[in-house]
Amino acid sequence: MPSRVLLISANRCVQPDPVFPLGLTHLTAALRRAGHSTAWLDCLANVDRLEAVIDSFRPDFVGLSLRNIDDVLIAKQETFFDDAVSLGARIRRKTDCPIIVGGSGFSLFPQRLLDLAGADFGVCGEGEPGLVALIAAIESGGGFAGLRRAGGTGGAGAVVASAPQAGIPGLVFRQDGKIVVNPPAPAPLDADHVEADRPAAITAHYLHSGVALNVQSLLCCSFRCSYCTYPLIEGRRHRYRPPELVAEEFAQIHRLGARYVFIVDSIFNSSPRHVTEVCEALLRRDVKLSWGCFLRPQGLTAELVKLMARAGLAHIEFGSDSFCDDVLAAYHKDFGFEDILRASELARQQHVDVCHFLICGGPGESQETLSRSFANSQQLKGAVIMAVVGTRIYPGTRLFEQAISEGLVGRDDDLLTPKYYLAPGLTADAVFARLHEFASLSPNWITGDPAPGYTNLVERLRRRGIVGPLWSYFAMLQRIQPQTYPAKR
Repeated sequence: MPSRVLLISANRCVQPDPVFPLGLTHLTAALRRAGHSTAWLDCLANVDRLEAVIDSFRPDFVGLSLRNIDDVLIAKQETFFDDAVSLGARIRRKTDCPIIVGGSGFSLFPQRLLDLAGADFGVCGEGEPGLVALIAAIESGGGFAGLRRAGGTGGAGAVVASAPQAGIPGLVFRQDGKIVVNPPAPAPLDADHVEADRPAAITAHYLHSGVALNVQSLLCCSFRCSYCTYPLIEGRRHRYRPPELVAEEFAQIHRLGARYVFIVDSIFNSSPRHVTEVCEALLRRDVKLSWGCFLRPQGLTAELVKLMARAGLAHIEFGSDSFCDDVLAAYHKDFGFEDILRASELARQQHVDVCHFLICGGPGESQETLSRSFANSQQLKGAVIMAVVGTRIYPGTRLFEQAISEGLVGRDDDLLTPKYYLAPGLTADAVFARLHEFASLSPNWITGDPAPGYTNLVERLRRRGIVGPLWSYFAMLQRIQPQTYPAKR
């Protein structure tokens, strides 16, 4: 039976740039194929219309997507999960239909967030199979006969299933006073998208703001980085979308008026063959779009980078994490600085802008390794370096186990409130002081809050039609207007 599903993006994080809610596009496509209709609300675009949309659309279900838990910045530590709580309360005041919460942030803390949001159900991991199956089960009564609103563990108004369907992938539900989490299942990657899967008004909002639209070409991450949550959310076995579907989505985005796309894969070059096939598909379609991506600084060849540049690659964001081999080993990165240097140089030779993201002060770090990272950075010609302090600790990661063994956190600690790993002997202030020193010596190092003129610069550049990441302009601004940093934050 067709249902009306209201999908809400709770994300309001805008640094370094607002992000188009791509996850809702995938959910919309899956729901469309199952015969349902959808409407969107976006906390960065039109959330003020929540009550009006509920009145006019009259949803049978509300899906609430929580992308970010916090800003992963040790100095600011801004959290976003309260948004789901306030939105849940606003929704419940207007409708009694089931509220289903999901998203990457939710998937890291499903029990806590289901409880806090007062939602009826949750879906962990890739939401498409679980959401479609849950709606079908509720509509048919199969396994959910006797749905009732109840208090208890989930708070007033939570739905309790009298006989939950254990086979619904990723389902988070209440049973016998407990919150149960079913194992997630992968979503099919060979399904097509249509332009209508990105609602015109919200798409126009992001394009008008100069924000890049986005595409995902693969899921999962098989690498071993100690802090990373991608394997927890997407799994460890790489799965690839057909290259022609990726190229078709580029073409759709171009028809919508975009001039830049960001490929949001955790590591686009996890398979050189996949990169080659996607780039060749883009060239066959002759899509005139510049694009950027996250890359691992290992396994690149001159031929592959040249092909990527021909296909429109304009920006690379490398998850380098450190320029010191000892720290890279402690992070379990499985590459060294020579790999980073070679990858950066290959990009420079093809006139592709490069930014290296560093996590300073984490496992294996010391004042000496910070000095070595800065010295090595001087070999990276033309690269921008974005450095943050401390490593956010998430449950289920290798870093979580290390932090437990070192007595920094307990296994039952509530990590929804951010906690950070700093190597023994280091403080956040001491690491910030070194990074500020590096930035004063080399303006391509970016750390801390933006320079005073950066916000105005961003607005001017976006008004002039500049698209894509702006970190290269930030580095340019630091050359013109060097930052001055206080001794203490």
